[in-house]
Amino acid sequence: MIRIGLVIVIAAHTVIAQGADAHWPRAAKTGFGTSTTLNSKVWFTLANGVMTEVFYPTLDTPNVQTLQLLFDVDGKMRSELGDLKQSSTHTVAGTLTFLQHTGSLSEELLVQKTFVTDPQRNTVLINFEVFSLMPRLRLFVYYDPSLNNSGMHDSAWAERDALLSVDGNVASALMSSCGLFEPKNGLLGGSFGKGRIKGNVVQIAELRATKCTLALGFGETPSQAKQAARLSLGRGFDLVRQHYEAGWKAYTATLPYDHDYPGQVTMAAMVLKALEDKTFRGASIASPSVPWGGGPNANEATVTGYHGVWARDLYHVATAFDTIGDRETARRLLDYLFRVQQKPDGSFPQNSHVDGRPIGNALQMDQVGLPLVLAYQLERSDRQTWLKHIKPAADFIVRHGPRTEHDRWEEEAGYSPATIAAQIAGLVCAAEIARTNGDQLSAETYLMTADTWASNVEKWTVTTTGFRSRPYYLRITANADPNDGAKMEINSSSLEIDERNIIDAGFLELVRLGIKDPNDELIKSSLALVDEMIRVATPSGAAWYRYNHDAYGETSNGGNYDGRTGVGRLWTLLSGERGEYELAAGDLKAAQTRLAAMAGFANESFMIPEQVWDLKRVPSDEFEFGEGTGSATPLAWSMAQFIRLAMNIRKGRNLETPKVVLDRYVNASRKAQGKAAKELCPDLNSAVLGDLCGSVVSFGFPSVLPQRHGEHRESQRNTFRLGHHSAKGSNGCFNFESSRLCVSCFGC
Repeated sequence: MIRIGLVIVIAAHTVIAQGADAHWPRAAKTGFGTSTTLNSKVWFTLANGVMTEVFYPTLDTPNVQTLQLLFDVDGKMRSELGDLKQSSTHTVAGTLTFLQHTGSLSEELLVQKTFVTDPQRNTVLINFEVFSLMPRLRLFVYYDPSLNNSGMHDSAWAERDALLSVDGNVASALMSSCGLFEPKNGLLGGSFGKGRIKGNVVQIAELRATKCTLALGFGETPSQAKQAARLSLGRGFDLVRQHYEAGWKAYTATLPYDHDYPGQVTMAAMVLKALEDKTFRGASIASPSVPWGGGPNANEATVTGYHGVWARDLYHVATAFDTIGDRETARRLLDYLFRVQQKPDGSFPQNSHVDGRPIGNALQMDQVGLPLVLAYQLERSDRQTWLKHIKPAADFIVRHGPRTEHDRWEEEAGYSPATIAAQIAGLVCAAEIARTNGDQLSAETYLMTADTWASNVEKWTVTTTGFRSRPYYLRITANADPNDGAKMEINSSSLEIDERNIIDAGFLELVRLGIKDPNDELIKSSLALVDEMIRVATPSGAAWYRYNHDAYGETSNGGNYDGRTGVGRLWTLLSGERGEYELAAGDLKAAQTRLAAMAGFANESFMIPEQVWDLKRVPSDEFEFGEGTGSATPLAWSMAQFIRLAMNIRKGRNLETPKVVLDRYVNASRKAQGKAAKELCPDLNSAVLGDLCGSVVSFGFPSVLPQRHGEHRESQRNTFRLGHHSAKGSNGCFNFESSRLCVSCFGC
């Protein structure tokens, strides 16, 4: 243990010292809760059987490392976190009330706790009961504050009935319905005393009852924090809980339940609702956690973890809200993007604090395009929004796209299929809004740019000289040449890999956003390669890596991500993306299988993680094959993806696919191919030709056919799938071949 700068100020009875380093706790949360009211600006998290980060007054300001119970058993101190290894966390249906059980058979101890927040004030309430067969058991509460997002600057002291701490404009007060006896303060890793102390402080007090309520109040001053805690205790736990649960039940009563996973959808919706800040409305953070604890220490307020707002994640969360009928929240998130996050030049920051202050500086072009798609989906086409927000963003894409400084994984620069898809879709949606506002010139500019990029995306991102004989999509190309073998440095490692050898499934965004047909042969052949290279069959179902050679994950022996020797694990949201592709391709059963897998990835309290462990071999009891790792749980994007896939399956189509984009590319192509087939085969039944939706595999002619903007294309041969109609021919199906056209009816 390191001690620095020990000073004792006798007159003030204050000890100023540093103490051991602070560290944010494990990111694999089993609970996350807050009230539905705006008056209560406090959120709690749970992990490993104890309470971990508590956020106040905003969702990017954590203030607590841990709060747990300690047990003196015949002079030997035991802790919930260190010694009560059996723990479970469950919820009360339709609420964010969490019930936590911790225990130890060897110690003959069982603890039951219930967590809520006071809807009227900034207080977390914990009602607990301890069961023990040991007659001489003494019980203590142990509180480790890290106020204002830092661990080294708290001042702590005790009053007769409260443990108080403060750092700047954030203060906490811990009180109990059964009183606090012999309260003490100390430094982490050091001894305890009764005086005031400053540094990485911890606080402890004895509890002389085995059934009690703890109140952790917050305020701008210690007196405000103490008043909040006292008033919450005065209301009584049962009344506060009743008010808390009524708020959540009123919200969940509005959700759709006619689907296969009502419990999981309800929890995902509540978590997404709770992840929206209560001061800066519309600011929804990515996760109430710091992946793997956030690095070497949490001494200073420099660690943001996933407590930031990403436009990409916000888009996915907003589309999830829209599918469950909560368009009001979806629109509020869009308002935040435009009114708070958007820069004067029309772009968006890599991510930001909830008040809009940028955190990262990299330009991620999908985060400029997706807000435009969201605006179209939410029918935001008023003139002010067009002039102040949509037009600047679309103009920015025209000037700076399609290349991006970062792909959607926030790592590489270049030409990414997923990023290009977001920009194309954003421009087409912006063109539609431009037309609504009478700006035909801008509309034509956006459409011409989008069409050019749509016709070149394969040229920029599909290699024909890779490690397979057939062409396939790459994850990203550095310079728009997918065949030059440019070296790509893998983020968080020392590896440099030929870009032709790195694949992901990001090209599926071309289908989801309506640019490519799901039955496009190149999409399907690339998907087969994805399954061969980066798919893993887990106990819950298939899961996928972000890309091969990924290094964002635990080390090979299960150690925390270190930025150098990590191994990327399986991302749960990718199963949802695959399900949406399969739904677009008409394979409902496969999509349902992906939804079941995502539900299986959730922990016991329905929290869906960012990553799950990818191997049958596990390095410790912290891991299970196909279950969450230490990266981030819950992840808003994962929870949103589950909701969206569930609702899309319910409706039989991908609700977030913008119709204007789908009509321009996929549906227009299908109609053109149907018309061409009719001209070549006039005897074909017009009903057959008219029902091509979702069934075209590929099409082309040796003759030259007109394309958009006067372009022409020549191809050698075509395959044509004509719906589910049959016609006379081999095997009872129409099968026609000539030197000019091949038309086949599969699945007749």
